[in-house]
Amino acid sequence: MAPLPDGFSYAEWNATYNALSFGIAAMGSATIFFWLQLPNVTKNYRTALTITGIVTLIATYHYIRIFNSWSEAFTVSSKDGGDYAVQLTGAPFNDGYRYVDWLLTVPLLLIELILVMKLPQQETVSLSWKLGLASALMVALGYPGEIQEDLSVRWFWWCLSMIPFCYVVFTLAVGLAEATSKQPSPAAASLASAARYLTVLSWCTYPFVYMVKSVGLAGPAATMYEQVGYSLADVLAKAVFGVLIWAIAAEKSAVEESGKLLPN
Repeated sequence: MAPLPDGFSYAEWNATYNALSFGIAAMGSATIFFWLQLPNVTKNYRTALTITGIVTLIATYHYIRIFNSWSEAFTVSSKDGGDYAVQLTGAPFNDGYRYVDWLLTVPLLLIELILVMKLPQQETVSLSWKLGLASALMVALGYPGEIQEDLSVRWFWWCLSMIPFCYVVFTLAVGLAEATSKQPSPAAASLASAARYLTVLSWCTYPFVYMVKSVGLAGPAATMYEQVGYSLADVLAKAVFGVLIWAIAAEKSAVEESGKLLPN
């Protein structure tokens, strides 16, 4: 929990406020949608879709906490109809909620993808443990650098967190290629491939946002870019990714019900 810099303009405060509001709306509506769709997929894929809803529910809760913390850290006022003035209240802004969220949701994101691909049980268990632990380690290693102002320390923890990050990204991009090609229909294979690459794309956003404060940006502008960047990346990695998980589950359920694929 680092202290906020003084001197926020209304545009910088409002951009962050809107990004956090968008995060709440996107995650909350996605949660409702995923759980309403549970009866429309076969039981083979309900666990994956349930986890998808849990991920966005956890994210919704933490976005509400981040939003409330942001709102409490500032007073925004306009005197005689003039420009808005933004001042710090002295209340701390707790961005640590993001890391709690990621520690819980990032491993679940990978597990839901593995489950919906319906790999052999032994491979499913093995990949779930490997990717889950690697992603949790990545988040845990990133946090000490996030709360540091010393750039050399930030870079040190960034480099450490990139080791498990690269392992997970390589597994998604290369290691699951064969399993993707074995999906029961071309549409399912295409959706599974899109889910893998969306995960890679959205994940690659996080290291760059993390580096915002390490490449010359500082003060309110750096805080704004960091909050907006993380919020947009989260919506892609959780809500949009979840829609792809639902689409895969729906397609494979349709194939099974039509008799093209015999369920286990």
